[in-house]
Amino acid sequence: MLILLPPSEGKSAPRRGRPLDLATLSAPALTPTRERVIEALIALSERPEAADVLGLGGTQAALVALNAGLLTAPTARADAVYTGVLYDALGFDTLSSAAKRRGSSRVAITSSLFGLVRPGDRIPAYRLSGDVTLPGLGPVAGVWRESLGEVVEDAVGAGLLVDLRSTMYAAFWRPPADSPIRAATVRVLHEVDGVRKVVSHFNKATKGRIVRDLLETGANPRTPQALAAALQDLGWAVEVGEPTVRGTQLDVVVGEV
Repeated sequence: MLILLPPSEGKSAPRRGRPLDLATLSAPALTPTRERVIEALIALSERPEAADVLGLGGTQAALVALNAGLLTAPTARADAVYTGVLYDALGFDTLSSAAKRRGSSRVAITSSLFGLVRPGDRIPAYRLSGDVTLPGLGPVAGVWRESLGEVVEDAVGAGLLVDLRSTMYAAFWRPPADSPIRAATVRVLHEVDGVRKVVSHFNKATKGRIVRDLLETGANPRTPQALAAALQDLGWAVEVGEPTVRGTQLDVVVGEV
């Protein structure tokens, strides 16, 4: 099973640690593309329009400087750098030892800068959203769309892809129609008085808790239906949609978080 997560926009900048070494990251096949994206982002950070291109406000100039220092900044484990609602609910640092070991092999995080990272990969903090177009390189999503397919397929193998990415990061790569990958996409619906809708906070927090449950229990389903059954056994209300060429959608319905 491969659990594919979105990154977080907010990140915890490491205070100490060795600088970035691309050769130590997982998925070495992505190194050439990582080098291109990093080079383009650093070049952008030296231009006066950098904040506008990155979608940053006037009070976020420090984030441009953060990108400028990518090659010399301290690094830390990705599961410590990524923060926010989903990652707080998942709580990598409070998982049991066995769950942490499972997470290292079953969880991958989509990244605008690195394409795909594992929880133990050492990375610096950065700011690059998935909808940014980098001068001289093009839309970030399009850059990674050319590179991620083989890497993700190798990581999934004969197991199940559990896709928890947001719409923005799902655009980086989707299983093609002829892919042999078994995939389940998970949507969280907040239900109040019989009305269901997607609410960002509930969506992120619930996904984090689902991943935590799967890692702690050691569940390793190989089909979307088996994943739904595993989540139901864990107390989640799950509805299974019809299979499509891109996978089977599972709706997790919550009343409160």
